[in-house]
Amino acid sequence: MPKKGGNKKGDKPRVTKATVDPLFPSRPRTFTIGGAIRPRGRDLSRFVKWPKYIRVQRQRAVLYQRLKIPPAVNQFTKVITKNEAMTVFTLLNKYRPETKDARKQRLEESAAATAEGKKSKDKSPNVVKYGLKEVTAAIEEKQAELVLIACDVDPIELVIWMPALCRKMDVPFMIVKDKARLGALVHTKTAACVAITSVGPEDSGQLNILQDLARDKFNNNADMIRKWGGGIMGLKTKAKLEKRAKAMAVEEAKKQASLGRA
Repeated sequence: MPKKGGNKKGDKPRVTKATVDPLFPSRPRTFTIGGAIRPRGRDLSRFVKWPKYIRVQRQRAVLYQRLKIPPAVNQFTKVITKNEAMTVFTLLNKYRPETKDARKQRLEESAAATAEGKKSKDKSPNVVKYGLKEVTAAIEEKQAELVLIACDVDPIELVIWMPALCRKMDVPFMIVKDKARLGALVHTKTAACVAITSVGPEDSGQLNILQDLARDKFNNNADMIRKWGGGIMGLKTKAKLEKRAKAMAVEEAKKQASLGRA
């Protein structure tokens, strides 16, 4: 039979030294309150599974950079600057369309004056026109003094032809950010385009300056009609193309050296 083991009083317990790996130090997990908080200084957004609509947005943005964009579409990426937009919208804010209540009140006052036999002084005020049909009609009849087109209309086919029409009819136009801002100008959620047909005598000088700016940047700008957009490759593709170009240059140099032309 095996002998019963037992610690004698004189025996010392053996101490095993834990080997510590310097490359992989142990980091014991804490399961207490706050143990699930992300460590500081570590960006984990790369590992997040984002919602589908965010992934689609990002993929679309990357795709727009990669694809070659024809000039007719690419011109909508060239918008006026922030200061120029502020000047344009300051002018157009003076000619915002009436609200429903204001128009109703004006027509009632005009009808009351007509009923009393007085001559009505009511005239429809100079206001901004909006909507594709009204703006197109104003351009074709050469009544529009200045046309603003939103850069983010979806689908773009709704307004892609409008710059060409403005150039043909010699109507100054601008491409602005964005359809929501144009919509706020005319009391709607969004607006694809707006046009101003006339202004008061006090604003005619400002309108002439904006017309000259529009013709210079958009109507008479040949680059907008010819320049393609997109075609921007990613970092990996750029590195691969550079590596290939260097290898081809080395090969060409060797070829020239072998022929004695170097």
